[in-house]
Amino acid sequence: MSRIDDSRDFLPVRIAVLTVSDTRTADDDRSGDTLVERLEAAGHVLAARAILPDDRQAIAGKLREWCASDEIDVVISTGGTGLTGRDVTVEAHRDVYEKEIEAFGTVFTWVSLQKIGTSAVQSRATGGVANGTYLFALPGSPSACRDAWDEILAPQLDYRHKPCNFVEILPRLDEHLRRK
Repeated sequence: MSRIDDSRDFLPVRIAVLTVSDTRTADDDRSGDTLVERLEAAGHVLAARAILPDDRQAIAGKLREWCASDEIDVVISTGGTGLTGRDVTVEAHRDVYEKEIEAFGTVFTWVSLQKIGTSAVQSRATGGVANGTYLFALPGSPSACRDAWDEILAPQLDYRHKPCNFVEILPRLDEHLRRK
């Protein structure tokens, strides 16, 4: 089972939060606020934050912009992962991914199943890697953001987490781009 190795120092990562919604503003972005509160409480750095409408090209453009930044290690989006016609966040993420982290969606579904039962099948949460940056797409509810952060992202974004974590391989995510 996983554990924290206290002999290792905590290494903060720089995280950007993107809320995807046609209706949310900075004043009522509860899901984005939930993610910011949790990542900062864990000791990470909020590197950027934005709200965009449900527009596939705009979302993919922002993801690419943030993946090109040396100041961002992780992008977490919230919203647009459902089944309706306006839900295009997953497609935008997949337009950007170099590699998908298939198990992220599976583990998120397992966590959700224990909280909301079979309604968990309606989420298309996803994770991937692009240009040396981790990207995660979460549902737009604060409870889903809490579940994803508390159960998956907080441990995986903690360098002390054993037997392995996302932070320890972060420097190697773009090694294929550096090879001659």
